[in-house]
Amino acid sequence: MSHAERVARLRLIRTPNIGPVSWQQLMLRFGSGEAAIEALPDLALRGGGKPRIASADLAEREIERVAELGARHVFSDEADYSPLLREVEGAPPVLIVRGDTAMAQRPSVAIVGARNASAIACRFARQLAVDLAARGVTVVSGLARGVDTAAHVGAMGGATVGVIASGIDIAFPPENAALQEKIAADQLLVSEQPPGTEPLARHFPARNRIIAGMAHGTVVIEAAPKSGSLITARRAGDFGREVMAVPGSPLDPRAQGCNLLIREGATLIQNVDDVLEALGPIDVRMTREPRQAFADSSPAEPMGEGDRDVVAALLGPTPVAVDEIVRQSGRPAATVQLVLLELELAGRLERHAGARISLL
Repeated sequence: MSHAERVARLRLIRTPNIGPVSWQQLMLRFGSGEAAIEALPDLALRGGGKPRIASADLAEREIERVAELGARHVFSDEADYSPLLREVEGAPPVLIVRGDTAMAQRPSVAIVGARNASAIACRFARQLAVDLAARGVTVVSGLARGVDTAAHVGAMGGATVGVIASGIDIAFPPENAALQEKIAADQLLVSEQPPGTEPLARHFPARNRIIAGMAHGTVVIEAAPKSGSLITARRAGDFGREVMAVPGSPLDPRAQGCNLLIREGATLIQNVDDVLEALGPIDVRMTREPRQAFADSSPAEPMGEGDRDVVAALLGPTPVAVDEIVRQSGRPAATVQLVLLELELAGRLERHAGARISLL
């Protein structure tokens, strides 16, 4: 990939109103970042707005800063990108990584849990990570306090991936700065955010989807009913991955989330053998090679007269599935997606989980 194409792709994802889904659609439609950047003004204009396209200078500065930090950008169609993460809906178009990307190519299990975890939960997480690492399984977690920290420490003798919600140059929590640096130096550190990004609350659900997406299954060890760990587990379920949980006392609020997951069908876990049995043989189709290059994508058919009005008329402030819009409009899926893309670029459309959309 040329440097100019890398800059264009980065400009695309750093442009307001362009998220992972619209980035993918732009790349599929135009075949390259450079062509997509050229098309943005016209697309947004047809959607009723005007895009604020990220500048080439901004992208160049980010690339230089990432290199200074000893990291690099990996795009979703490159071989070093996590093959499991590539398969999920809304996968990050680009990751910033430090370390050995081979860690993400191996069978992987996510271990997540409470930040204020009990001593016994941290001990269990650490030992489970030790045992998984000894079996050749990469342990993925989020470098948070409690269970995450214990899991990373336990897996350091094998392979572990730390996924953070901040820029790759910011350690959070601060007390994990040394652990984060060790993971970056000896294992693999991953971020979706550009350098300098603070770990804001809105970044953690996005971080959680990466953790779930990079793993064949997710183990939850202590979690409150509305915790981020349960969000990670539910995203894993949405992705068709195995969800596992360690049971706890009903008198401990930190066990309520895990017990709830088990009641809803998650696999009860007591040791590493339970985890490996739940996962079963790893399906090679889950770790296939990157799909065809974007440049090989076939061009979409032109939009017919009146198609835009028909699709737009079916949208409102209540989220609705894209498939439902396709069905009710009677238009080809490619036409509907183009209308939605135009509206999103114009800042008039919001995407929700489960391939649903609404007007702003």
